[in-house]
Amino acid sequence: MGSNEDLLLPWVEKYRPKTLDEIIGQDEIVASLKAFVKKKNMPHLLFAGPPGVGKTTATLALARELFGEDFKSSLLELNASDERGIDIVRGKIKDFARTVALSEVPFKIVFLDEADSLTADAQHALRRTMELYSNITRFILSCNYSSKIIQPIQSRCAVFRFSYLSEDDIKKMLNRIIKSEKLKVDKKALEAIIYISEGDMRKAINALQGAAMLSSHITAEAIFKLSSRAHPTEVRNLLEEAVNGSFTKAKEYLNKLMRDYSMSGEDILLQMYREIENVNLPEKTKVELVDKIGEYDFRLVEGANERIQLEALLAQLRLIGMKK
Repeated sequence: MGSNEDLLLPWVEKYRPKTLDEIIGQDEIVASLKAFVKKKNMPHLLFAGPPGVGKTTATLALARELFGEDFKSSLLELNASDERGIDIVRGKIKDFARTVALSEVPFKIVFLDEADSLTADAQHALRRTMELYSNITRFILSCNYSSKIIQPIQSRCAVFRFSYLSEDDIKKMLNRIIKSEKLKVDKKALEAIIYISEGDMRKAINALQGAAMLSSHITAEAIFKLSSRAHPTEVRNLLEEAVNGSFTKAKEYLNKLMRDYSMSGEDILLQMYREIENVNLPEKTKVELVDKIGEYDFRLVEGANERIQLEALLAQLRLIGMKK
C-alpha cells in the first residue's frame, strides 16, 4: 500500500482482503464463491452472520474477481439501515437493476448491506425486482439476522452463513498488520485484543490501530483502556468477592472498573456474564448468577439508574453467597 491516500485509510480498509484467496476463516464459503467466478454465473446470495466476519469483504472480492478493477461500475452498494423504505427499492435499486451490463460478465450486482433493516413492504417490493431483472442483475443481501428477511426472498437466494472468526484467524491477520506497520506488541496485548474482539475482525483491527496511535509498543493495559474493557482477572475478582467475600470490597472493585475503564453498566454486566464460567464457584451458584445478571441487564435496558442497579446486583450476589 504505497500511496499517500492509503496511509490515511483506517486499517480496516487498508488491510481489507482484495481477493477471495486473501479472505481468512470462511474457507467453505470462499470455495463456493470461487466456483461462481470460474463459471461467470451465480444465483442471488444471502450472506448472514455476525458483524466483522467478512460479509462485505467477500462481496467486494467477488465483484473484483468477476468484473476486474473497474468493478464499481457493475456494482451498486447500498446500506439498508440508511434508507429502509420502499422508495429506495423503487428508485435507486430498480433503476440500476434494469440497465444492461456493459462488462463481459452478463449481469451486474446489487449489494444491499444490513438488509434486515428493510421494512416488510420494501422487502416485498425487492422480491419482485429480483424476479423481474434476474437475467441481468444479481442481488447479494447481507444481514446479521436471516430470520428478519422474508421467506420469499430467502427462497430465491443461496444462503451462506458466516461464522465468528477463530482466535487463530484473528491472530493471523493481526500479525500481518503488526509486521507491515513495524509494531511491537506484547503477547498479553495480542491476547487482550482477541478477548475484546469476540470473533469480530473489524473490532480487533480497530483496537490495534487505536493503541498504535499512542505508541508503537502496545501493552495489554493500553488495549483494555482504549476499548473500555476491564481485564478478565479484575471482573473475576469482583464476582468472587461479591459472592464469597465482602460487599464493601466488591463495591470498591465496581468503582474501580467504572472509574479506571469508563465502563457503562451494560458493559460491566456483559463482562461479568462472560467470566462466570471462569470463576471458582459451584455450578448451582453460577446458574443463580446468570439468572440475576439477566434480570439486572433488563432493568438497565429499561432505563433504571445504573449505579443503583449494579450495587443492588452485588447485594443479590452477596445474599446468594450467604445462603451457600
